[in-house]
Amino acid sequence: MRLLADTHALLWWWTDDARMSLRARELMADPAVVVLVSAASAWEIATKQRLGKLSHVPDAAARFAELVALDGFEHLPVTYRHALRAGGLDWTHRDPFDRMLAAQSALEQVPLLSSDGVFVAHGIEVVW
Repeated sequence: MRLLADTHALLWWWTDDARMSLRARELMADPAVVVLVSAASAWEIATKQRLGKLSHVPDAAARFAELVALDGFEHLPVTYRHALRAGGLDWTHRDPFDRMLAAQSALEQVPLLSSDGVFVAHGIEVVW
């Protein structure tokens, strides 16, 4: 099984946040599950750290590659196909990070590991 981690799922995993579901924890810990981490999550984390919104994980941007590797997760780059799909989504939801994750989930044909209901409302397969 392959899954694409939403940024909040990744941060909650790294901080052992109680908001993470048991199922999500089990899937992320399962060595048989390939957890993909989007380059968009690195962008979102760096942006939120710059804005002072991630004080509970102050080194997440600086240690991003290291943390992904330590957990055995795989990087998913943003391609032009992902960018075209994200930009072309006919959504009222304007969050560029969510749009990119939705596009990647759809094009890569992998469920999104997320607690965010906006994805389900737009037909994206979500696991939580």
